[in-house]
Amino acid sequence: MDDGKLDALGQTIVSALPGAATGHTVAFNQLTITVEASKIVDVVKYLRDDPACRFVNITDITAVDHPEREKRFDVVYHLLSPTLNTRIRLRAEADESTQVPSIIDVFPGADWFEREAYDLYGVIFTGHPDMRRLLTDYGFDGHPLRKDFPLTGFVEVRYDDQEKRVLYEPVRLNQEFRKFDFLSPWEGADYPLPGDEKAGPKVGG
Repeated sequence: MDDGKLDALGQTIVSALPGAATGHTVAFNQLTITVEASKIVDVVKYLRDDPACRFVNITDITAVDHPEREKRFDVVYHLLSPTLNTRIRLRAEADESTQVPSIIDVFPGADWFEREAYDLYGVIFTGHPDMRRLLTDYGFDGHPLRKDFPLTGFVEVRYDDQEKRVLYEPVRLNQEFRKFDFLSPWEGADYPLPGDEKAGPKVGG
């Protein structure tokens, strides 16, 4: 579908859903609809059922973190319409306390996508029948894909063979085997580096 048809489709959707769909953009041959998070169920029902749309396939639900914003998350939905042979992206803004309605009653396949977005970003979906973490462990502290989450995490998990159980311990960064070279890269290090022995003088130079 070319950009002109996508733009016309976007205008149709925004006109049909006043107060729910608030705007649209077309970029890289894909239509993005900005929606109110509280109205997401109405939007996806319309996109699934309207004969001019027929977005009957839920492809993905995820989030994007913008910690500098008051509403830090973009909750992003990707849908596919085999009838139109095109995809659509829905974008809803949410903060850490926003309760985004689950769309599992419209698309049962949204189940694990919503659990993943909750687990990794902390987006709260209401009405989901089993809103547990999906990828991290029970009792995990934090949400790993937030941009303010420490790169090393908080705890490390290991199985202790002597105690015959899983142990949770604070992360320790072992530095004793690391060597840091703060010399100019043009001068190089003053000690041999691995592979230097291969750079001997050329024979018959």
